[in-house]
Amino acid sequence: MITGEIRNKVDTIWEMFWTGGIANPLSVIEQFTYLLFMRQLDEQQKKIDRQTRLGAVIAKSIFTKDENDIRWSQFKNKTDSDEMFNIVKDKAFAHMKKLGGEDSKFAKHLENAVFILPPGSLLQRVVSGIDDLLTTMDEKNAGKEDSQKDTMGDLYEYLLSKIATSGTNGQFRTPRHIIKMMVELMQPTPGDTIVDPASGTAGFLVAAAEYVLNHYREELFVKAGNEQLKDHFKNEMFHGFDTDQTMLRIASMNLVLHGIEDPNMVYKDSLSKGNIEMERYSMVLANPPFKGSLDYSDVADNLLAKVKTKKTELLFLALMLRLLKNGGRCAVIVPEGVLFGASTAHVAIRKEIIDNHKLEAIISMPSGVFKPYAGVSTAIMIFRKTSIGGTDQVWFYDMHADGYSLDDNRRELDLSNHEDNNIPDIISRFNNPEAEESRAKTEQSFFVSVDDIRSNKYDLSINRYKEQVHEEMTYALPKQILQEIGALEEEIAAGLRKLEEMLR
Repeated sequence: MITGEIRNKVDTIWEMFWTGGIANPLSVIEQFTYLLFMRQLDEQQKKIDRQTRLGAVIAKSIFTKDENDIRWSQFKNKTDSDEMFNIVKDKAFAHMKKLGGEDSKFAKHLENAVFILPPGSLLQRVVSGIDDLLTTMDEKNAGKEDSQKDTMGDLYEYLLSKIATSGTNGQFRTPRHIIKMMVELMQPTPGDTIVDPASGTAGFLVAAAEYVLNHYREELFVKAGNEQLKDHFKNEMFHGFDTDQTMLRIASMNLVLHGIEDPNMVYKDSLSKGNIEMERYSMVLANPPFKGSLDYSDVADNLLAKVKTKKTELLFLALMLRLLKNGGRCAVIVPEGVLFGASTAHVAIRKEIIDNHKLEAIISMPSGVFKPYAGVSTAIMIFRKTSIGGTDQVWFYDMHADGYSLDDNRRELDLSNHEDNNIPDIISRFNNPEAEESRAKTEQSFFVSVDDIRSNKYDLSINRYKEQVHEEMTYALPKQILQEIGALEEEIAAGLRKLEEMLR
């Protein structure tokens, strides 16, 4: 979460854009992101320069020697605002748009990107503000690479929270700690091909890339003979669909900064007839739009064949089954209503997943997870596509806390305290199914047999199966209670008589 000094610095920069005539929040975010990206590119080049001095062989630099003047560390010091403006707009911005080559997918996304800051001192003030902001962030996270990544992700999340339309059509930004939890539950490997069909800024894909780098760095980049796997990671492992070109541009930049050379971010309406992809991916990670209703004529026929509905949250589940290869797995956030809705479509999609594939887990989350945008109750569904069934029992977990206050402020709590943060416990229990077998249904997590679920009309709400422990209370007999009341009344009457005598 962005708080305190860093949050104040972001707000100050935002105000600079606002007073400079750029009032559309999405435009501010886009221009802000371009400048953040330029600064991060320069930081990456500094790392490359250090590695080169130490004798490492670097395949590709971001800037050539002739492009030194368009690096952030150089143009940020220009005292002439017009000179800085010309360098950034005509050179640095043009260089950024062509990263990966003019024919790359990244360049395609940025070909219509426009630098809209006006000439004058605004750019100078914004560049100075961003440099101060990121320097502060670097100092606070010195020596903690994971914290630097988290803080940058939190920065994007905070910027996106300023969009006035955030939450329209159920599009809520997924908190990074929830994304990281889902990725840790899924444990992606370098051999996976991962898709997010409602990708937004690519938070799930970035977290998956970080997980793979943290767990398989040696296998990817140190061991000889793994060039094909390395190329897969950099070019073919991560895929995302979205219908917002601005989000696609931000997502592409986000992935490039995390080592993905040519991000596969595609402008695509995932549920439409135009999306014909099927059985291509080994993993889906997503938080698709929660609400909204589509016209049947706009929806792909093979999705309607699985679930006849106009509700996007149900259609996305059918889509994920279609996108996955057999054996592929999915972790997806769904509104709580998906778990217990009694309509034909709700029951049908749950029945499809349970009877024809393998439902593994339902993690019920508290309603405050998406605050301040919404108080909707949600859950995480984890399932594997098999096409031949396989659900024998389903693991349920009742999350009470995610490490942050569940009000609009979302203050960080004691992340090491189980009462304040259930996430480590969720990951630990999920990865130790043998220990979960003996848990009673009165506990925070437990297994439920598929027969029990079928007998309850495929209801997946945890409260359907969780057993409440009722403490036995012993009360006094009515006769004894009446005697005690009589004694109290006599005591009160005696007190009143004594008071009357004192007043005579």
